[in-house]
Amino acid sequence: MTPTWWALAALGALGVALTVAAIVLVPWRGPTPTRAECSAVLRDLPAGMVARGRALHAALRPSSYGSLLLGLVVPLLLGLTPAGARIVGWVAQPFGGHWLAEAVFGGLVVLMMVWVVSLPFSAWRHTVLRDYGLSTQGWGGWAVDLLKGGAVGAVTGAVVLAGFYTLTHLAPVWWWAFGAVGAAGLVVLLSFVFPVLVEPVFNRFTGMQPGPLRDELVRMAARDGIQVGEVLVADASRRTAGLNAYVSGFGATRRVVVYDTLVREARPGEVRSVVAHELGHAKDRDPEVGTLLGAIGAAAAVVGLYLVGQWDALLHRAGVDSIGSPSAIGLVLAVMAVVGLVSSPAQNVVSRRVEARADQHALRLTGDPAEFAAMQLRLAEVNIADVQPPRIEYVLFATHPDTVERLAAARQPAASP
Repeated sequence: MTPTWWALAALGALGVALTVAAIVLVPWRGPTPTRAECSAVLRDLPAGMVARGRALHAALRPSSYGSLLLGLVVPLLLGLTPAGARIVGWVAQPFGGHWLAEAVFGGLVVLMMVWVVSLPFSAWRHTVLRDYGLSTQGWGGWAVDLLKGGAVGAVTGAVVLAGFYTLTHLAPVWWWAFGAVGAAGLVVLLSFVFPVLVEPVFNRFTGMQPGPLRDELVRMAARDGIQVGEVLVADASRRTAGLNAYVSGFGATRRVVVYDTLVREARPGEVRSVVAHELGHAKDRDPEVGTLLGAIGAAAAVVGLYLVGQWDALLHRAGVDSIGSPSAIGLVLAVMAVVGLVSSPAQNVVSRRVEARADQHALRLTGDPAEFAAMQLRLAEVNIADVQPPRIEYVLFATHPDTVERLAAARQPAASP
């Protein structure tokens, strides 16, 4: 068989593997509130809280959609015209047009252009969040975090660009096979090291202070049979007034992190409810499942990219000879932007099902639906949530069930222990 047929076979196998993994590992079954149940919850919510959440998200909507639109249009302009290839060539000229200079320096410049055009929308969003009191960060702190994110992205981007285009240079026929393995391995590696290498760049973490709350959280983890390396408190208050917690990493790097705002402002029972939700992620190995699905998806994306590169008309439009050439970075970004936009609703569906299962775990572990409901109300109020967002925004952006759905699920008999 030719390399193209091998690539088609590999893409088919990866597609089957991804489908089977999603069917088996994603919790598709579970309590799903009816429309009537959600309507009943919405009627019971404080009108002022609902209105404030809707007002905030209406104010954020132009920046959200503007960023989404530019994040698609700019890569398409760079990739479906010769502009991207010309920029890469200009950047590499001082280095004699060397392919590695095109790959790293030219690629970073193209990536930076996409990042820079999104900055006005990021600033717009920050302005709105400051006006509503949700962001506690001044412009100086915001700029520092922005630069930190840019630096992390540049380092990661340089490594990925150098690795990817070294493969395409050394193995011009079979780079897709090696690249698929490398992409999958990179997803696993980043999932493992992210908590210890990247998260500390943006937040300071301290162990939760000894006391009744920490003891109860440790006992909850023990009842669950979960080995959690650490229960940490993040100094999120320097950036936001919002409440949150999360679990990240796996194996030796797994840890549960709670915001200092949550520890300071919520009642112990409410904190237990939030942490019980995060323990649900750990118990069901959601980070590992997410990593597996991400690794298969990344491998499939590399193979799919190779197959897209067999479309001569597309290469001609981009002004390149091969999608494996560093000058085609604009075309690669265009393909990634389209795939990301198309696939994000499916990813959000998976995420919402996983989060709904974690909610059910929290209800069972704590045995306190009233405290769970109180915590959801506090989260919605403090985080100024849109408790029931418009359907299109729910599909495009929502990674969690909305507040109305979570409260309705807590009222269902099956949620009780």
